[in-house]
Amino acid sequence: MNAPAGLDLASIPERIQSEVQRAIQRSIKGVEYFSSSGPTLGSTAKDILHARGTMNLYHYRPLADEVYRVPVLIVMATTNRGYILDMVPGQSFIEFLLKRGYDVYMIDWTAPRPEERSLRMEDYVLDFIPDCIRRVQQDSGEQDVSVIGYCFGGVLSLLYGSIFNDGPMKNLICFTTPIDFREMKLFSNFSDRRYFDVDGLIDSVGNVPPEMILSSFEMLRPASRMASQIQLWENIWNDEYVKSYRMFDRWATDTLPLAGEYFRSITKDLMWDNKLFNDTMTVGGRKADIADIKVPILHAVAEHDHIVPYEAAKHLIAKVGSQDKEEVVLKGGHVSLVAGANAIKRLWPKLDSWLGGRST
Repeated sequence: MNAPAGLDLASIPERIQSEVQRAIQRSIKGVEYFSSSGPTLGSTAKDILHARGTMNLYHYRPLADEVYRVPVLIVMATTNRGYILDMVPGQSFIEFLLKRGYDVYMIDWTAPRPEERSLRMEDYVLDFIPDCIRRVQQDSGEQDVSVIGYCFGGVLSLLYGSIFNDGPMKNLICFTTPIDFREMKLFSNFSDRRYFDVDGLIDSVGNVPPEMILSSFEMLRPASRMASQIQLWENIWNDEYVKSYRMFDRWATDTLPLAGEYFRSITKDLMWDNKLFNDTMTVGGRKADIADIKVPILHAVAEHDHIVPYEAAKHLIAKVGSQDKEEVVLKGGHVSLVAGANAIKRLWPKLDSWLGGRST
């Protein structure tokens, strides 16, 4: 009997040996995976400039001889840890900015304590962010501050910028920031006012538990965790793949609870009434219309963002009042837009080229 066309019989022993060796490596690496703690994240040298309640303000130590005049303040999403932007050396957005000569600060959040259930939207927009801006000004000796907001950190930055539109924010950069909350389809359905008793939830549990938030994210892609674990096993012999998997998996599951009153406002004002999109948003009685933002703005969105779909983000640039404004749509998802190999090649250089000339 002849061998099927194209089948190299001489290579079969070598291929079998290769598969056996890979299976052995997979077993060895599997034991190592469960017995090790994974890479250390968020290790770029920094100092805590200020800490208050659920908020930490970091100042990263410079890595360049010459530093741009205008400092940068990063506002993280309130559900997520800031180390997504500071993974490991060579894969850290923070490290990239420092080496490019930016003076970098970050507002990072911690879990609100039970007694902080009363934190409201105005505590974040009218207190935490302005307080950090003032401290960045004092520490840097500069009045101008560029702001970078990631995901819901971008929403908070927009609210801050619309209310304090006469300064001191010099530039605004938003990553994957939703504007039209009707287009956050699963979240919109999940929080439908006909079925979702947000008052009953907050009044009974106080702060929204992280398990509830994580579950809502996972429902966007219900099979993704199982699929990623299968891919991990298939590639567990590959040290670089495992390293990357552990970094992103740790961050994805390290979800923060949300202060009760703050979550109540998000649900009613943004999810139910879509006030940011409808230009009717107020914070602490102060009008927050993003048309009042006049500073240069860059909005980076991902083609395949399952958390903040493009339809939810696309109106930002049209609605702000800035003359100097730009939207950039890049390949990737909600996380890979800002972290990982895609971000290193696409977003980071784009941001540097845009911000550099506006930071002198």
